[in-house]
Amino acid sequence: MKQLVKIALVDDESLFLEGLILLLSGTENLEVVTRAYDGPRFLRNLEELPADRFPDIILVDLQMEPLNGFQLVEMVKKNYPDLKIIILSSHYKQAMFGHMIKMGVSAFLPKNASRELLMEALESVHASGVFLTQKDHQMLVDYMKNKPKIQRFGEPEELSDREKEVLKLICMELTSQEIADQLYLSKRTVESHRQNILDKTGARNTVGLVVYAIANDIYTPPALF
Repeated sequence: MKQLVKIALVDDESLFLEGLILLLSGTENLEVVTRAYDGPRFLRNLEELPADRFPDIILVDLQMEPLNGFQLVEMVKKNYPDLKIIILSSHYKQAMFGHMIKMGVSAFLPKNASRELLMEALESVHASGVFLTQKDHQMLVDYMKNKPKIQRFGEPEELSDREKEVLKLICMELTSQEIADQLYLSKRTVESHRQNILDKTGARNTVGLVVYAIANDIYTPPALF
């Protein structure tokens, strides 16, 4: 990660939170701008932060009181729709994973994840808006298989071949510049395609695009080849 990435943390386990702060504070180009031990305090912290200190990514626990992680994510997404969210939880299960992805979470990591995996997730989420491991891809496909297609999406406008090509590369977690380089397009053209895809599919973010692509057989995760 070349540019400074501002991180916010919310977790009611004080020892885990303090350890995470030490880990992230000792990493170049990462800065913890705020932390909280519960959801209400965290939301107040966000409101009080100046624009130049507002986080790029927040790391959220699921099991908290009085607001649990699901409630907090819903409130954050409502008030700050562009804020990227990574869930760090001991409850890393398919049902929860599918629900959190549907809510627009960018990544879902178990609390016992390695430092390397966390750093990889932070870099990918900051650059492309999403991070999915091979296990995540499999859980997402299994989750979508259990949902009738008519419930997954409405009737989206047909994507062009170029838009499908761009969408596949978005699913591979490439940045707009990397997609532009690969397809010999300008970054501005790629971003225009991306916006058109969002408009046509009704997806709200990169995670929604990945779900759409898998559900409509546009993209097959590498783990399933």
